[in-house]
This record gives sequence, C-alpha cells and structure tokens, in this order.
Amino acid sequence: MIDRFRQGRSGGQPASHEWAPRPAPALRPSHRIPRLGTTALTCCALILIALWAPMALADGIDELKAYLRGLNSLSADFRQITLGTDGGEMIESSGTFYLLRPNRFRWDYDSPNDQQIVADGSRIYVHDKDLNQVTHSSQKKILDGTPAQLLASEQPVEDYFELRNLDEGDDRTWVELIPKTEDTEVVKLRIAFVDGQLDTLLMEDRFGQLTRFIFDDLERNPQLDYALFRFERPAGSDFLQVD
Repeated sequence: MIDRFRQGRSGGQPASHEWAPRPAPALRPSHRIPRLGTTALTCCALILIALWAPMALADGIDELKAYLRGLNSLSADFRQITLGTDGGEMIESSGTFYLLRPNRFRWDYDSPNDQQIVADGSRIYVHDKDLNQVTHSSQKKILDGTPAQLLASEQPVEDYFELRNLDEGDDRTWVELIPKTEDTEVVKLRIAFVDGQLDTLLMEDRFGQLTRFIFDDLERNPQLDYALFRFERPAGSDFLQVD
C-alpha cells in the first residue's frame, strides 16, 4: 500500500515541506478519544517528519544521523492526513507541535477536535478538551521500541531501527526505517530527499493505514521553556490512568 502515496515535488506538486501519501492521531483511534498508544506513536512519527531540513548530504541514512546529532528542539504548524486501508475517506487534522530533547514533546490540535498531547519526560497525557477527559500512561511503556526512540533516546538510531537506503529509480534519495521491536503499531517509514531537501515521508501502520504530514513555519532549535511541557490537570476533568 505504501506505493500508492509515493508522490512529491516532481509532477507539479507543492515544494514546501509537502509530500503526498497520528496520532494517525488518527491511526485507528476514534475521532474524539484516540487510543493513547496509537496517538503517541503517530505524534512521534509526526515529529519524525519535521526532523529533516535542507542539507547537502546525498546518503539518506547519513543525512538522518547528521540531523539528529544537532537537534535540540523543534516547533512547527502541521497538517496530518490519514488514508484508511480501504482507500476510502481521508481524515485530516491540524495544529502546532513543539519538541524539546530529550523526552519532551507537545501537540496542540485545533481541528477537527480541540485536543492536546503532552509528554513531560515521564508520562504522556492525551486531553480531549471537548469531553474534558484526560488519559495518561507511562512514557517509556508507550515509546519503547517505536519511532519515538529517535527523540526520546540519545542512543544511535540503528539501535532501534533497521535502516537501509532505497533505490526507487525516481531521482529521489530514499531511506527506509523498520522498527526492531515487533510489538509496535508503526511497521514502516520511508523518507525521500530531493537535492538534499525532504520530499516525501510515508508511514504505514500494522493495520495497513497510510499517513502523510505537511509542515509549515518549521523552526529548528528554537528556545523553548520546560513549562511548555508540564501538564496540569484541568479542573473537573475525568482523569484516566491506562497503565
């Protein structure tokens, strides 16, 4: 299925951080209350997208490693689009994300539902503001062995992923990431570069769903306050621990 979304700037596609194929979120969560594991994995995959910026390296694996070595923080506006296994209705959402290495990230969704996801270095909180409901779980339990290892751990990326460059014969530089942990909902990531710039990122989950991301106003290594990643329980909310 992943081949169905392999598009990019060639053929008249937009050029700024846009590629064509979550938390994803929605990778089979409900539209209002995503499953915490799926949401966190998708979010982290969304963060992964933003890790690539224009660089002069020709090798996709080297480009990834070089960028991660210098990454401290990120911020961006995003759009997220997920296509179901049957190729039917697409689910689109949008908002703003922030990242502070190590172990902290935040996603503020403003469409279609008002929702927030915060990882404070210890736990992950998913707050559905419309329902005033919070689900939370151990961050390590959710992120261990997932694409989030790219952000949450300072160990080499190859400790958690099988990496290989791909030759797809389309003048792009492709790299594929396969999680080494079997019990993960994201089964494959493929990233393509054109002239050192991010062209395409495709994410496939174990249900066969495909997700794409579009980022605007991406800022690498901005100054972010730790308070931005501190979750405070909303008054009167349902507070559900899932681990």
